[in-house]
Amino acid sequence: MLTRVLIAADVDKTLLDLLEDDGRFDVDYHPCRDEAELAEKIAGASILVSRHHNRIGPAVFTKANALRVIVQGTSGLDNIDGEEASARGIRIVGVPGENANAVAELVIGHLIALTRTVPLYSSMVRSGEWIREDCSNRRELSGYRLGVVGLGRVGTRVSRLACGFGMKVAAFDPYLTSDEIRERGASRVDTLDALLWQSDILTLHVPLNPETRGMIGRAAIGMLPTGAFVINTSRGAVVDQRELLAALSSGRLAGVAMDVFEEEPPVGIDWPPDERLILTPHVAGCSKEAKESIARAVYQRICDFVDTPHA
Repeated sequence: MLTRVLIAADVDKTLLDLLEDDGRFDVDYHPCRDEAELAEKIAGASILVSRHHNRIGPAVFTKANALRVIVQGTSGLDNIDGEEASARGIRIVGVPGENANAVAELVIGHLIALTRTVPLYSSMVRSGEWIREDCSNRRELSGYRLGVVGLGRVGTRVSRLACGFGMKVAAFDPYLTSDEIRERGASRVDTLDALLWQSDILTLHVPLNPETRGMIGRAAIGMLPTGAFVINTSRGAVVDQRELLAALSSGRLAGVAMDVFEEEPPVGIDWPPDERLILTPHVAGCSKEAKESIARAVYQRICDFVDTPHA
């Protein structure tokens, strides 16, 4: 009997081809974002493949009469009700790190765009202005101190790329030793507060959990040097979005880049027409290479599960 796999996320064709060639799976490819729609499709599926935009809570689990494992093509799993899954004996398997380079490259892109005021210059040229007098006031990346919160796979890749630009990199990650942090291209800082004080640019690479939710709020932003930059490609709720925008508006911060938001897509927000603010629609981890790598990793996790004795 074939094992039914419901794929509720947009995936690379590589995954579909691998599952078809395997011959053990009945695949239902039905990308969706609505939780109610997912609940309607989940009955009979033993394996669910999801992404961060799939909300998986009681409405889905109530209909999941055959579900045994959720394989999600991301490292963050905060979109899944873990307690409900555990109570029903459903395993949750992530795929961390497969898009680390894609995320890190966009972070570096944001670093350059913000510090060299690329959006401002682009806007000026489009409007017919040709103002170059202040360009010599912009600094190269080697002149900045980068603070990395969370030195996992993505944070590590950011750290190493930043070192290639000659940046001074410090990191706060209480789960790593000083030697481990040093091996990843950064110097260890023992507290978040200490990291904030010395970071000209702050980049966030932590999962969303009770420990990290709201960790960058008014007090934390106030500890950053005046004129600092903040980049968030982790999860929107790690940062107090309103406080971040207020600090940008007041001049406390020199620039902000956000790829993730408290609500996605964000609605009802009056974004300021400010070239110092860069907004992208949760695309940091999206690249052709990353999507294929994730597809292969998801397939391997599925095979690992069905090949184990409990399956």
